[in-house]
Amino acid sequence: MAEEDKNEVTPEAETTTSADIKDRILSALETVIDPELGLDIVNLGLIYDINLDKDGFCTINMTLTTMGCPLSDLLTEQIHQALAAVPEVKDVKVELVWYPQWTTERMSRYARIALGIR
Repeated sequence: MAEEDKNEVTPEAETTTSADIKDRILSALETVIDPELGLDIVNLGLIYDINLDKDGFCTINMTLTTMGCPLSDLLTEQIHQALAAVPEVKDVKVELVWYPQWTTERMSRYARIALGIR
């Protein structure tokens, strides 16, 4: 096998790398705490989608617990700060989406237990 073939990235390796980066992005987002509920935005089920392109531009599609929530600017700022710790993320755009509407069913089991929701 030629030396250059050993360094070639296979599609499987790219997928593993992408999954690892997405896991690190999710871990960083778990440090963003909703100040009203005292839980992180991932366990609350507020993160709907994460996209990271090859240039390091990360788009976060998320919702809020209510449309009139006054915390959108604060949470967006905290997301930018949290993702600065992920080296592959060069820039972040947070897009607020309202469909599907957030409900307590989107919360993790951990979040439901912490808030006393069954």
